[in-house]
This record gives sequence, structure tokens and C-alpha cells, in this order.
Amino acid sequence: MKYITEYRDPKLAKSIASKIKAEADPNKHYRLMEFCGGHTHVISRYGLEDILPPNVQMIHGPGCPVCVLPIGRIDSAIELALKHGVILCTYADTMRVPASKGLSMMKAKAQGADIRMVYSATDALNIAQENPDREVVFFAIGFETTTPATAVVLKQAKALGLKNFSVFCNHVLTPAAMNHILASDSVVKIDGFVGPAHVSTVIGSKPYEVFAGKNGKPVVVTGFEPLDMLQAILMLVRQINDNRAEVENEFTRAVKPEGNQKAIKMMDEVFELRDSFEWRGLGSVPYSALKLNDDYADFDAEKRFDIPYRKVPDNKACECGAILRGEKHPSDCKAFGTVCTPENPIGSCMVSSEGACAAYFTYGRKRRKPASH
Repeated sequence: MKYITEYRDPKLAKSIASKIKAEADPNKHYRLMEFCGGHTHVISRYGLEDILPPNVQMIHGPGCPVCVLPIGRIDSAIELALKHGVILCTYADTMRVPASKGLSMMKAKAQGADIRMVYSATDALNIAQENPDREVVFFAIGFETTTPATAVVLKQAKALGLKNFSVFCNHVLTPAAMNHILASDSVVKIDGFVGPAHVSTVIGSKPYEVFAGKNGKPVVVTGFEPLDMLQAILMLVRQINDNRAEVENEFTRAVKPEGNQKAIKMMDEVFELRDSFEWRGLGSVPYSALKLNDDYADFDAEKRFDIPYRKVPDNKACECGAILRGEKHPSDCKAFGTVCTPENPIGSCMVSSEGACAAYFTYGRKRRKPASH
């Protein structure tokens, strides 16, 4: 298939859905976690859950980088702009994430903070070059997908000898979160994973082999079109039926087993693992995030501005943490669609374009099938 329309062909979708229904054993439950927020949106947008058998259950995971960022990290970024007077550059989704004291980056900007929305890390670097008398901080977030771009601008900043540019690093790692979910005492039972697409174009499919080998959980890496998702579900159903636990790659048009070696090498040159990092909903997860290594310490905003991290509890009315753990659906939250909407979010899952709550709200998924246990 060459064209996007082919990945949305209703006849093919109906054919794959029929195979899933025929091959799903009515005496089994298939609890499949799609880790990536982009996959959650595909499921909601195209109503894929509505055409699955009742015993095939999709569980939404913590695959939204904005959603998993704890309030304390947003507070620190706002402090950089308000207290230290830096030009803070950030992606659009983070601007409206609720922080402490009723603030958000957007509200802090309204109070006079110089916070600028950028489309890329390069934009932040350009702003630093255009404002040599100002400190410019790039608020770097994202999984392995966006990490290479941050590494590129750090290497460029070092080559240019920029003294007014630094990075507040919040890059997190997918396999570590998947492992944490499996190792935790969560009430969620997972029979297989739909592996993320964009992340896997960078790290490849090999890092998931531990989940198939050690944990006995099949993984199918897949793309973002409805036929991709349905085919991945069918492949997982077949693995579970055969008592197999393997890593399969449906997204062969973009993902290689070894990933993008050039991007991986660049990340290794710039970053190193943090001992621990707090995730919203998951708590502190060991070796799940990156920080700048010693060679790039001069560009580390946390060191340059001596930013202390303060753990901040989530809004009690918000179920975002449980949703990110896969324990609840957005429609299980009493605030969903009432006091919490995209225009007035009380939690990050309603803010981000990859958030599960945003997906449910945007595509009218306010009710769901009863969960199969």
C-alpha cells in the first residue's frame, strides 16, 4: 500500500475486524495496552473499540509526554521565567497544563513572563542567537521521538559557543515506563502491548524484546492509521491464542529492528540516564529519563539556575494519574466533560493533543463498553 487512503479503506477494515472477531476465543480475555497517545486518538477517532469483540479490551497507557509530566516540573519552568527572567521556549501543548497556584505557562505569560511557543528546538536556538543579552531556556519534553532534535541543537549551541542558551531537560524513556507498569502492583492486567510508532522509528523494535522474553508479553509495533491498529490487534490476538510472546513489527515501512543508529549515537553523545524521574500517575520511575551529561553541563538549565525540584500533588478531582496507569478510562472521571474540558482543563490528559481525555472529548467517546476482567 502506498497511499494514506489505502490505510483507511473501509472494506479492508471490515475484513480485518471480521478476522479479529472470528479468531478471538470467547473463553479468553485480551487486554491490550496501546502505549502511545497517538494510538489512543486513532482508536477514538475511527471508533475502533466499537467494532472489536467485547472480550478484546484496549487499555490506554502513559504514552503522552505532556500528560506524564508532573506539576513540579511545570512549576520549575514557570519559576525560570518569572523569577529568573529568562526567555522560556516551549511547545504549544505545555502552555496550558495546569500548575500550582492556579497558574499555567499561558497564565504566567499573561502576568508578564517571557514565555514563547516554538515549533522546534531550532526555533529556541535561533531566539538565543537573536537575543544575546538574554538567557534563553528551551523546555525540552518528549519521548525518544523528540530527543534527537534536542541533541542536535545542543551540539550546535556548543559549536557556536553560545553562552546564553540552556535546556531544561524533561525527556523520558518508553521501555522504562512499560517495565514499571508491568512490575508495579497495578490492578491492570495486560496481555500484550501495541508498541509505539514514532518512538520505535528511533529506538527500533529490539528494546521491546525484554517484555516478550522476560515478561511473556507479546508486543506488536504499529503505525497510526486505522488499518495499522486493527492489524496489530489481530497479530496480538493470534500470539495470545498460540501462547507466543514475540516482538512483531507491523510498521515495517518506517521501523527497523535496530532503529535509527545515527539518532541513537547522537543522543548517547549528549545525554545520560537519570537515576530516577517522577512521572504523573506512575510516581518515581528508576532510569526512565535523561539529563545532559558532563560534556554539556554548561547548557543544563537545572544546574545553571539551581532549580530545586518540588513534588506537587495532583488535583484531587482529576483522574489523570489512574488513566495514565490504565486503571481507568477518561469517562470514569466525574470531572470529564463537565468542569474539565479542553477550554478549561484541570488535568494534563485533557490538554495535550495526545491525551486520552482530549481524544475521548474530541471524538465524543463519553461512554464506553464495560471492561472485561
